Formats: sequence, structure tokens, C-alpha cells
Amino acid sequence: MDKPSVECALLAALVAKHRWGTPIGREALLAVAAVDKNEYPAAREVFDELRREPYITSAGARGIELDNGAFGKLADVLYYEYGWEPFQMESRLKHYEGWHRHDWW
Repeated sequence: MDKPSVECALLAALVAKHRWGTPIGREALLAVAAVDKNEYPAAREVFDELRREPYITSAGARGIELDNGAFGKLADVLYYEYGWEPFQMESRLKHYEGWHRHDWW
């Protein structure tokens, strides 16, 4: 099995640690993501790039969190760019109710 990209690893950890209204900081996310320590410099850059994604809410110095209203966009990214299967997303994005809107579902 191929190792996930740094961005995919950060998103997977962000999904796993998602709690509404509770952003996670960069170093805390890197600590729980499947990222080797030698990849931390790149992961820090990716974390900063994630702040600009439409499915992420930036909380400034407090970190980032998933935008609950944009789970559809996140699901498309996870499916098309990172190869997640629908059952994986359904089990992890439990509060998302828009599955029927996706052509891959």
C-alpha cells in the first residue's frame, strides 16, 4: 500500500480529531497525523495551505477545523483526490446528510 501524501495524512487526522468548535493547532495535528518527522517542514506548509481550502475554517493562531457546512466539498476531495471509499467517508463524516448529491455515491 502506498503511503498517503502529506495533505491526505493531515486531512485524515483532521477528520479523525474533528470536534465542532474546537480547532486543532499545527503542531498538535502533525503529532497525530501519519507524517514522518522528516516531512514536518512540508507538513507545516501544507497546514498553512489548508487554511485557504473551502472546507476548512481558520481560527487564526488557534489552528484550523473542518467547516461543517462544507462536508460535501471535503467528501469530493477525499474521493477524487485521495481515493477514499464512500463507506470510509460515511463512517467518519457522520453528520453529513448530502450523500445523495454525489455522482460517485
